Amino acid sequence: MATGGSTKGTTVVWGDYGLRMRDHDRRVSATQLQIGADTIKKRLRGERYKLFTRVSANIGVYTSGNEVRMGKGKGSFDYWAVRLPVSRIIFEIKGELHEQIVKDAFRLAAAKMPGLYEFVKKGDPPVMGITKVTESISLAEMKKPTVPLPREATAARLPATTA
Repeated sequence: MATGGSTKGTTVVWGDYGLRMRDHDRRVSATQLQIGADTIKKRLRGERYKLFTRVSANIGVYTSGNEVRMGKGKGSFDYWAVRLPVSRIIFEIKGELHEQIVKDAFRLAAAKMPGLYEFVKKGDPPVMGITKVTESISLAEMKKPTVPLPREATAARLPATTA
């Protein structure tokens, strides 16, 4: 799981509205993703829209039975899953829909999936971790070290060069 200063996948790209994970790293199964998508489709039945799924379940989860001793193999395939880092967009919707209707559809889908989610619109600022990157807080400021090293201590550690 990638950690650190990444804003990749935290903004709405293709649609007008999105569902973003607020919780820290989760493993969501393909079945749970499908249930979320089906819930959105059921709520928006009859409307004109396009649903984009920004993540895909590409990790196989293998399990072995209870009371199986250590070292007896990997186990059998159980289900497909996806690891979701914090603040990743999962679903996007594009279409001529009222914002409140889309909010309600995403609320219903989020209730059926593990973790906490938030509703975002196109043009919302990117997020690093759980902090929104805005004009007052830039990406460079967030990546700076919190405790600056004194120049003398840094210079003393470097090997001396003779020229």
